[in-house]
Amino acid sequence: MIFNEIYSAYYNTVAKIIGEILNGNTSDADLNKIVTENAFGESMLNIMPAIKSEKWQLVKSDLTTPIKHIPTMPLTLIQKQWIKAILSDPRIKLFGIDTDALLDVTPLFTSDDYFIYDKYSDGDPYDDEKYIAHFKTILEAMNTGKNLKIEMTSRHGKTVYARCVPKRLEYSEKDDKFRLVTSGCRFIRTINIARITKCNIYNGDTQIEADDPQTAYDTVTLKVSEERNTLERCMLHFAHFQKRAERFDGYYLLHIRFDKDDEPEMVIRVLSFGPMVEVVSSDRFKGLIIDKLTKQKLCGLL
Repeated sequence: MIFNEIYSAYYNTVAKIIGEILNGNTSDADLNKIVTENAFGESMLNIMPAIKSEKWQLVKSDLTTPIKHIPTMPLTLIQKQWIKAILSDPRIKLFGIDTDALLDVTPLFTSDDYFIYDKYSDGDPYDDEKYIAHFKTILEAMNTGKNLKIEMTSRHGKTVYARCVPKRLEYSEKDDKFRLVTSGCRFIRTINIARITKCNIYNGDTQIEADDPQTAYDTVTLKVSEERNTLERCMLHFAHFQKRAERFDGYYLLHIRFDKDDEPEMVIRVLSFGPMVEVVSSDRFKGLIIDKLTKQKLCGLL
């Protein structure tokens, strides 16, 4: 276990309560607010009664405490090593996170310790200084509500110019690429960040009106085998999608709602489960699966 239970919500909540008491705040309303904001829904029935009854011997019934200092929770070495491993991901550079505090810590694992077999190898260049600069400019525009002026190379190799309102960033796990979803530009909605050649905050006089196009969604229904923990793997793999599972005799039906723009990636994701998963609907999605398998067979991949 990497993180000890003392770093759980309950311990952190009680630590905050002790801190408030040491700062002279002992009102029930404020202490209950700490429980509500930092623990779970049912915690109100457990934490405050346990404290007031002196069950935990941390706070007395008159809401004073024998503890003299506000609790702190320093990280253990293995926790620092785990964090250092996560911070070693090249994508961390995009968000300007300072890792100097862990310079003398050896990461718990590195990218050489594992291999991701179901991801394309031509992901975005996260170590490229221009890419990092463009990404940070986009983040700045989104955080400050400003617009962008972008020069990019299209998939056909042509230079394209756009002034747009940045809406959100999306990441494709399969493609290992970031893309920017925009509005206010008539001919561009999504932009692959790696295709951007210039990116600046737009401060021009021309007003850019956000059109906020509605996202189109579709649903795929999968028949999931009970073998090899397939349902558990599916639920983890599609964790960030809206979904619903039904249990039947010997199999499950998993209904997954996804953005139609992500359809090619969804096809690849579903195929990665092989014969353990069968597409039940929609007919369009079944056709895409058949087409993909046919092309693979013609290439001698099956």
